[in-house]
Amino acid sequence: MLNANDAVCRARSHGTVIPAFNIPFLPMMKPVVQAVVEENSIAMVQVSRVEWEKFGSQSLEAVAGEYRKYENPLHTLLHLDHIPVVDEDLQEVEYLAYLRRGVSAGFQSVMVDASRLDLEGNIAASRLSADIAHMAELPCEAELGAVMGHESGPAVDYEEIFSTKMGFTDSREVERFVSESHCDWLSVAVGNIHGAVAERLMFQKKPEARLDIDQIRILYEIAKIPLVLHGGSGINKEYIRRAVGAGIAKINVGTEVRQTYLKTLQETDDDTAAAQDAVYRKVREVIRDILCVQNTKTVLFG
Repeated sequence: MLNANDAVCRARSHGTVIPAFNIPFLPMMKPVVQAVVEENSIAMVQVSRVEWEKFGSQSLEAVAGEYRKYENPLHTLLHLDHIPVVDEDLQEVEYLAYLRRGVSAGFQSVMVDASRLDLEGNIAASRLSADIAHMAELPCEAELGAVMGHESGPAVDYEEIFSTKMGFTDSREVERFVSESHCDWLSVAVGNIHGAVAERLMFQKKPEARLDIDQIRILYEIAKIPLVLHGGSGINKEYIRRAVGAGIAKINVGTEVRQTYLKTLQETDDDTAAAQDAVYRKVREVIRDILCVQNTKTVLFG
């Protein structure tokens, strides 16, 4: 059986990356796992709070239950993604309760997102979250800086985000944050953005994001722990290749696969089997042609 922290650290030491595919709708689970296995890859399947609040994954327990039907312990891991302290609607969340539920449900790693707090608050919330994870011998991912895209209200222009470095991770805060939060992996904001989840925007094509590769390298040199790239859909694969070389060891892919599923349902009069097949083919494409991580099972573990 795979160990999440071991897999991510091995990916970093081998100069490759662990993809993490979001499951906003339960029927997506089977084709995602099947695609990962058939590409002889290692990947995470994951769910974030917004996906059971605003999409169709129902609950973190429902996702864990669906995962158990199809899991392959030699190829897949279950990750609890984006449990916010303050959510996209600026409402406070009982984040510690969600994390404890995730541990009880069998998730193999967790992520807390306290990026909407100031630095002191982010450190404190991330430390409490890491304590819960570490008591269960699980790794904890935290976020410093703010990956844009999930916010309610008007969408922010991508060029403005990149030119002003809006929400970018501040290298001056990294050493203290990692030391005091006790996080195992650090999610960074370096030009990457989430796909919009607001109803009027969720089918909108994401801008082709750019990444500040020099900043990633600096952040990794300071943090000395694996870095995570959220908002992996729609980034040019040359940027991804360079980002992995600079310190990214886990990359989240959500929007591209979610939109594939929903678009196919629309085009086929809600044919779930057709949508699952489209997801299967899209995940294989992402693994093979965009991230180039086919056969990572052999690369990392022989």
